[in-house]
Amino acid sequence: MAPNRDRQPRPTRRRLLAAGGTVATGALLGATAPAAAQSGEFDGWFDGVDNYDGVVDRTGQSEVTVEVGVDNGGQPYGFGPAAVRIDPGATVVWEWTGEGGSHNVVAEDGSFESELVGEAGHTFSHTFESEGTFKYVCVPHEALGMKGAIVVGGGGGGGGVSEPNYDGWFDDVDNYDGTVDERGNDEVSVGVGVDNGGQPYGFGPPAVRIDPGTTVVWEWTGDGGSHNVVAEDGSFESELVSEAGHTFSHTFEEEGVYKYVCIPHESLGMKGAIVVGDISGGGDGGDETEATPAEGETGGGLIPLPSDFIGWFALVIGGSLGVAVTTVLGAESYAAYRDHATSEQAYVGEQSTEAVEQEPVEEIGGEYDPLGTAALVAGYFALIALLWVFMYFVEFIGGPTITG
Repeated sequence: MAPNRDRQPRPTRRRLLAAGGTVATGALLGATAPAAAQSGEFDGWFDGVDNYDGVVDRTGQSEVTVEVGVDNGGQPYGFGPAAVRIDPGATVVWEWTGEGGSHNVVAEDGSFESELVGEAGHTFSHTFESEGTFKYVCVPHEALGMKGAIVVGGGGGGGGVSEPNYDGWFDDVDNYDGTVDERGNDEVSVGVGVDNGGQPYGFGPPAVRIDPGTTVVWEWTGDGGSHNVVAEDGSFESELVSEAGHTFSHTFEEEGVYKYVCIPHESLGMKGAIVVGDISGGGDGGDETEATPAEGETGGGLIPLPSDFIGWFALVIGGSLGVAVTTVLGAESYAAYRDHATSEQAYVGEQSTEAVEQEPVEEIGGEYDPLGTAALVAGYFALIALLWVFMYFVEFIGGPTITG
């Protein structure tokens, strides 16, 4: 909606506050805010907003939270998420992080306005009854790209659908903040190696909704070492790469929810999902299938087996180390037993010896056990080799795996 230009005091105040905000924070940014993703849906509204990455679908929820003062191009002058789709009648609650000084939330059409606050935990709420697209800003930091938008209902393109049920898939994914609606685009980009809880082990955005026939292009940032993109159902898999700018693409023809991971960093929460079509609520749909014993599940067996690469790697290395240590300890125990038996036999012989003391005859090879010695040496070599392979693997993937 167009701004309400009939309210004369606001434009004058906003120009003064924006100028003051630019002077106060210009030294921190050094120049203008970095260029960001563009969207024809908002007529260039988000052209200078670095943290905008599509519309996050929050339909189906009666209350939605948007953070005030999140990272936007390296500085805490953003709304998170920047754009949200909700149902008519839903309430949006803006919550201040306490970062970046004082912020406010001011609608371009004048329909809502908060006070200017810097306190962490402060909240401001507004209920949206009618459909449409409502743009808003933080007045002091508008020039730095601190903008947002609330899309109510079908306004702004695409009908609203509720968030899919991912069955806890994103529970350990810090950078997951809802499903980004990219319907209407023939090609969608997802970053590989983006920030996820302070480390470059995430996909960005982690969850994306697209139309059937859309191509998703994963592009490597070069951060976090080597990554790959592997579907849980085996429908697509990239090579393990660390080079910045490398891309991998896949076209999704059928509706469904397609979950995927970076195998080396799955335990660190590097997971993603592609939602194809209007899947919502409890349906995983698509090519998602239940894991079978052949795919790594035991089907209720007595011995639980891992279902991913990290689990199998830990099992193989741990089992091999256990065998090596057992071999070494066994060889040492056997050698100690042989020494004890030899000493005891010699003692008994001395007690039974009477008459003239005789020169002891040394039996060559009597205390030498080639089998025990060979097992001991082989065990040590196996232990050293396994430790070398483990360290090489950690260095090869370029990032933490099991120990994180």
